Amino acid sequence: MKRYLLKRLTASLLLLFLLSIVIFALVNGQPGNPYSDMMSPNTSPELVESRLRQLGYYDPLILRYLKWLGRALRLDLGYSIKYSLPVKSVILRRAGNTLILMLPSLLISSFLGVGLGFLAALWRDSALDHLITVLSFVGVSVPVFFISLLLIRRFSYELSLFPSSGMYDVRHSYRGIRRGLDLLRHLVLPVTALSILQSTVFVRYTRSAMIEIADQEYIRAAMAKGMSFGRALFYHGLRNAMLPIATVFCMQLPALFSGALMTETVFSWPGIGSLAYDAAQNRDYPLIMGILTISAILILLSNLLADILYLRIDRRVEFKE
Repeated sequence: MKRYLLKRLTASLLLLFLLSIVIFALVNGQPGNPYSDMMSPNTSPELVESRLRQLGYYDPLILRYLKWLGRALRLDLGYSIKYSLPVKSVILRRAGNTLILMLPSLLISSFLGVGLGFLAALWRDSALDHLITVLSFVGVSVPVFFISLLLIRRFSYELSLFPSSGMYDVRHSYRGIRRGLDLLRHLVLPVTALSILQSTVFVRYTRSAMIEIADQEYIRAAMAKGMSFGRALFYHGLRNAMLPIATVFCMQLPALFSGALMTETVFSWPGIGSLAYDAAQNRDYPLIMGILTISAILILLSNLLADILYLRIDRRVEFKE
């Protein structure tokens, strides 16, 4: 197991290196000067040119990449052009807010999706199965920003039940429990939007895996011993369906991260998603590079986590070394 994980970790690091080259080339190959907004219009052209040369703006692309890579290996992702702060500090300030949004969404969508997928497989070809299947396909087809706007219109503007934007009510300075309750009220709509989007994926994979398992011999053997179909499918089938479900769970981590970009923008949630939007708007290349690099690392770690879960869930899984 250790040897296999070491090989996968080595392959992930090599892939991350190749991805960093592609990302750096795409981001820094854009036309225009990202530092122009930082300089006063009255600054002399000679001073501007001198400053750009000091920053390495005119260096060859490969040299700029090597400088960035050397800093990144020391956990120095550069200096944000817009915020005039280290990129690492800017990202860390927002990362906690994104985790507050992502973790409840992941837990709710996984439990809801697996539960509905199990029920759809249990009553296969019934009206409930058709309803769950149709709703899951609708959820996959509708973009998250459209779901977010529908939720804002209904529950914020028409019913006035939940706030439509922000993380806290700026009109009040709550403390203690009241501040926590205020945060929960602001979480309801964005978490609901993300949960609807992600749960549909769990529904489809769980239903497919459970239907395939329902025809296995050990399910019929359990039923022959007096166990009902539902109990046999739950106690004996659900564990064997954990492999594809674990894959979906791990893959939803980066999917939630990317989905949070649109959700945070719509709900004005101060997280990594809205930060990426601001960085792209302001051509903050160091910040964009930092966010994309962290996204790539998250995807690779999710794949590695899926491999570890495979070994933990089913010891019969064999990996070729």
